[in-house]
Amino acid sequence: MPTFLPPAWRRYFRPQDFVWLLLFSALAVFSPDRSSVVIFLLAALGLVQVLEVRIGARISVVLKLALCYFLIGFSGGLSSSFYLILLLPVISGATAFGLWGTGATALLACAVYLSFLVFVGEDQFIPDDQQLELILRAIFLPVVGYLTHELARSNRLEASKAQAAAEGLVRANRSLQEAEAQVRRADRLAALGHLTAGLAHELRNPLGTMKTSAELLSRKVSEENEVAREMARYIAEEVDRTNSLITRFLDFARPQHLRLESCDLASLMDDAIVRFERERTGTGTGVTISKNYSPDVPPVMLDRELMEHVIANLLQNAVQASTPGSVVTVKTQLAGPLAEIAVIDRGSGIEQKNLENIFNPFFTTKPDGIGFGLAIVQKIVDEHGGRIVVESTHGEGSVFRVQLPLHAVSAK
Repeated sequence: MPTFLPPAWRRYFRPQDFVWLLLFSALAVFSPDRSSVVIFLLAALGLVQVLEVRIGARISVVLKLALCYFLIGFSGGLSSSFYLILLLPVISGATAFGLWGTGATALLACAVYLSFLVFVGEDQFIPDDQQLELILRAIFLPVVGYLTHELARSNRLEASKAQAAAEGLVRANRSLQEAEAQVRRADRLAALGHLTAGLAHELRNPLGTMKTSAELLSRKVSEENEVAREMARYIAEEVDRTNSLITRFLDFARPQHLRLESCDLASLMDDAIVRFERERTGTGTGVTISKNYSPDVPPVMLDRELMEHVIANLLQNAVQASTPGSVVTVKTQLAGPLAEIAVIDRGSGIEQKNLENIFNPFFTTKPDGIGFGLAIVQKIVDEHGGRIVVESTHGEGSVFRVQLPLHAVSAK
């Protein structure tokens, strides 16, 4: 794009537009016939050529054939020096249409030129050597049209191959980035698992001693000493809470032993919802759960108890993110070779900067959370040979998709 154009003009003018204007100006200047009609027709042809991308190839070809007819007619008919101007609609047709469209455009161009035979008077004749020239001119148009069509088709094929290659590279790069992220996450989780398992076993013994001591202290302290009894109760509660946290650490660290069975996803979802409703208290009690199950999803081999835990956890997150009176939708459907479970909410959503971290242990945006829920969910889904995908817009809601293979997964 020429740099002398203002930025606003660059949307309307292309570099080739100036080439076309220069070409038609040269034709007008060096034309043997400089009548006002010929100059006007050349200007009109140049304008149609420049506007072709905006008015479309079909309208452009029709207008150019009509203008070429009048231009050749006003500049000598069969003997006009402008007979080659018919190449413009032929080339436009060859680059925009298929083989049949190219042939039809070339035949119409030949018909436009040969139509001037009608105006040859009875007392006029065409010499033998000029007849061969006339035939050559007529043959020249379809030949150029065919060659241009083949060249344009070759360019389109190369462009489509380049586009396909570029899209393939984008997909490969995306897959590579996802694989690298999974490897990094797996490394972190493996290291964390070993550390957690070691710490948990080391902490269990002193915690047991602390709880026993607190219970013994509570029994030995007199009833009048309310402060001491309250402190003993507080120590026992905190030990229980820490013990529960260690149990969750161990659940995350130890490998899951899948007990696979053929499960109907609709039945599984109903059981998970009942389990969640039974345990739900306080937060999100005004949120309704809507079901949308596809009948096309076949039974899937999975560990029913673990997958119910996955669904219940996702439902808990969705309900907590939603406002009272809103709806959380659970949905099943086929996604190619995968069975998909989707949990959809229209709640607060997840900020873009947090999307990469929500499955990492200890990452949470909840004031009372420890960041293990989604980490355990992903671990369970991974061990089923599936994957979990999240789509979220901050302030508009989230969609968590659990995608499971339809074929059986070996129990671990």
